[in-house]
Amino acid sequence: MTGVRAGKDESFESLLKRFTRRVNQAGIISEVRHGGYFEKPSVKRNRKETARKRKHTKGPTP
Repeated sequence: MTGVRAGKDESFESLLKRFTRRVNQAGIISEVRHGGYFEKPSVKRNRKETARKRKHTKGPTP
């Protein structure tokens, strides 16, 4: 489960922005969207494979 802890004198806006960034990086939103209907295992495997290839071709972020 993704969570963030508020730093000393940290504004709510920056805390929310940090939380949103972590949720997006973890892929929680996309998993929830894909969980709304049944997905065959082969389709799920192909989707994850294309995502892995897409991430690999981008390269590491600095």
